[in-house]
Amino acid sequence: MNPHYLALFAAISISATGQLLLKAGAVAAEGGFLAQLFRPQTILGLGCYGCSAMLYIVALRAIPMSVALPSTALSYVVIAFLGFLVWNEPMSWNHLLALLLICSGVLLLTRA
Repeated sequence: MNPHYLALFAAISISATGQLLLKAGAVAAEGGFLAQLFRPQTILGLGCYGCSAMLYIVALRAIPMSVALPSTALSYVVIAFLGFLVWNEPMSWNHLLALLLICSGVLLLTRA
């Protein structure tokens, strides 16, 4: 696999991990915004975003932005399914169709 696409895949994966950690920090029961901001999950989630941004920069060295940026939408697909599985968030047929459209669009972009 091309190392730049590997960096993009890693950036997407780490970004999704960061989103999960931010959600975990947000659903903890106690305190206000400042308490949420300094929860370990929130801090780790923000750190994941930083690492993800660095890997994204590496990916941009060889992948056109018109392909790289829309590809990051794959993290939305992963997070939607994990939100459904972990936090029982809603997942309707409309959600599934929208996520399928995202995947189809990314596939078309990466094959062009």
